[in-house]
Amino acid sequence: MNYPGGIKHNNISKTSQSTNYANRGMNLEEELNITNKYYRDLDKAIIYKKPTPIKVAKANFISRQNVKITEAYFEMPSTTDYNGIYNGKYIDFEAKETTSSTSFPLSNIHKHQLTHLKKVFDHGGISFIIVRFTHLNETYLLFEKELDSFINSNKRKSIPIEYFKEKGYIIKDKFNPRVDYLEIIDNIGGIDNEKRN
Repeated sequence: MNYPGGIKHNNISKTSQSTNYANRGMNLEEELNITNKYYRDLDKAIIYKKPTPIKVAKANFISRQNVKITEAYFEMPSTTDYNGIYNGKYIDFEAKETTSSTSFPLSNIHKHQLTHLKKVFDHGGISFIIVRFTHLNETYLLFEKELDSFINSNKRKSIPIEYFKEKGYIIKDKFNPRVDYLEIIDNIGGIDNEKRN
């Protein structure tokens, strides 16, 4: 390959078929926001990050168009991070990162969030968690049904990475979209939305 200035580089490796984009200096939330914008721009899905519900206690009215919030607090617990619609189905999910290389602490997800994901599933929606193991550069999607099954059949306070590997789906690193979780939903041909007994 010839580069400007006549510099030739012949030592470019052609053996790697895939590139690892996981360590680009962005966190999972930023990458998901970029992914969701990509989906919206292509009109593939309409999925947004939910705003955190806050109540403004004090504000400085600098001008009519310029108001600075000086004091606020969380009005109520938020449900999950993201929601929207894809192929006529409601999607709702929580995204988390962990520095552990062996397990994901369940304390990272609040009980009301687990309840919300279960209700979405029970009403026919698609609900799941996306967990990134940052030290491993691995990101997994675990559907709510498998998450609920683990919680109800274990007394552990964390989900071992082996469970993600066995019951979840790894999200391959890509350039665009960065965290292509819809590819998993497409590849498995939808999910089992039968209600629990």
